[in-house]
Amino acid sequence: MLAELGAVTVDADELARAVVAPGTPGLALVVTSFGAGVLGEDGNLDRERLGELVFSDPVARRRLEEIVHPKVARLSQERIAQALSGGAPLVVYEIPLLFETGRESEFPISVLVYVDAATQLRRLMTRSHLDAPAAKARIASQMDLERKRELATWVVDNSGSLRSTRDQIERLWREHLEGSATAPR
Repeated sequence: MLAELGAVTVDADELARAVVAPGTPGLALVVTSFGAGVLGEDGNLDRERLGELVFSDPVARRRLEEIVHPKVARLSQERIAQALSGGAPLVVYEIPLLFETGRESEFPISVLVYVDAATQLRRLMTRSHLDAPAAKARIASQMDLERKRELATWVVDNSGSLRSTRDQIERLWREHLEGSATAPR
């Protein structure tokens, strides 16, 4: 929705996939750390298999984060700098683990897209085709949504209609973002 209003978006999930693409040092490190069993037949990272390993084991999850997060942070800085040097009026960095990684101080504003816990669980199960225990394990690996609400500069309640969410985004744009550039500090 922010992109529709003129922002350039950089997506941390997309970057996380890029840093472990076939042939990258990131993928090589993941395979060294977790074994060739995390690769699919096509040589791509089998994210589902890796997820089964890391979302049930906090030590394994931290090991994966130590490999992926620094690479994503570097690539995100490059992409944000490219967008700003290309004249983007606003750059929005979509980072689901913003607060978990402690990067919120790098940005002048943080926006949390919020839903209640039951909706979060239901949507995760649907989107990622997970059963309840697997979805709950993924949620448990992240900071509590209520804590994120306390830390965020702006909260968008995404539990209602699409129109309601769009209205909140448009208000955010008008009141805080329009005409500014959001870059790392």
